[in-house]
Amino acid sequence: MKRIFSGIQPSGNLHLGNYLGAMRNWVALQHDYECIFCMVDMHAITVWQDPAELRAHTRELAAGMIAAGIDPAANILFVQSQVSAHAELAWIFNCVARMGWLNRMTQFKEKAGKNRENVSAGLFAYPCLMAADILVYKATHVPVGEDQKQHLEFTRDVAQKFNQDFGREVFPLPEPIIMGAGTRVMSLRDGAKKMSKSDPSDYARINMTDDADAIALKIRKAKTDPNPLPDSVAGLAGRPEAENLLGIYAALTDKSLEAAVAENAGRPFSDFKARLADAAVAVLGPINAEMARLKKEPDYIDGILRQGAVKAAALTKPVMDEVRETVGFLRF
Repeated sequence: MKRIFSGIQPSGNLHLGNYLGAMRNWVALQHDYECIFCMVDMHAITVWQDPAELRAHTRELAAGMIAAGIDPAANILFVQSQVSAHAELAWIFNCVARMGWLNRMTQFKEKAGKNRENVSAGLFAYPCLMAADILVYKATHVPVGEDQKQHLEFTRDVAQKFNQDFGREVFPLPEPIIMGAGTRVMSLRDGAKKMSKSDPSDYARINMTDDADAIALKIRKAKTDPNPLPDSVAGLAGRPEAENLLGIYAALTDKSLEAAVAENAGRPFSDFKARLADAAVAVLGPINAEMARLKKEPDYIDGILRQGAVKAAALTKPVMDEVRETVGFLRF
């Protein structure tokens, strides 16, 4: 069976973008692929994290993934730092990748901004860890959003160079799985910016822990323009907030963007926002309730993650044995 690896950072404030852009897609894929889903806490610490909060956020993320519909019995669900092969292979890939490749990574430029001399070396080199996350399982496919394609291309470059350097086909070249509507969810306050857990305004995102009243309020306050909704997708040009809200509606109701536009053509935003709020509450309400229940059972969550780490480590052992032998490390 084809194998998927995908991960998400446990840095708090799980939001609608995480659900529509990742978790919902994972739920749809889990029955057709062998799936490995990871809470990438080692990626999270590329910027400073409060240790107690990181542990809490990791359990909350696990609860959110299970509540969203990921079956921990049918898939591997684990925490990255619990499987040491990720760090070991990342170091080897640090010695395979080239500085020029890392310098071209657009997300590093965006995250570092004008302070690139003061950010951690981990933030600069994290694409090597991301490549290790995927290749240590010899994953064949990775679900990605359009803004993440560069990271997968980097992973393919690393795999190809490793294979060429040592004259052996050790790693596959993983293929992207680009999902449909809602893959890239934008801020409710600025349709040109991606919805983010780091946005200072809580009204910029819908959190997966928000109750029905909070969801409805945030949608009512979402930025719009003064015109009614268009009757065609072409009419969304130059209207990023309208495009974002209609894209969210399409994803939540399992419609194409074209169908969502046709259904709401000519409506004022006040009318459409009520429909959007109902759709969001219908989808997120049950997830919110199940997350709240699971968060009260940390021992249950830890048990799932412990079992997942054992299964993940077992998959990495033959891969790392092959890598060590290929590189020339002594084996006793």
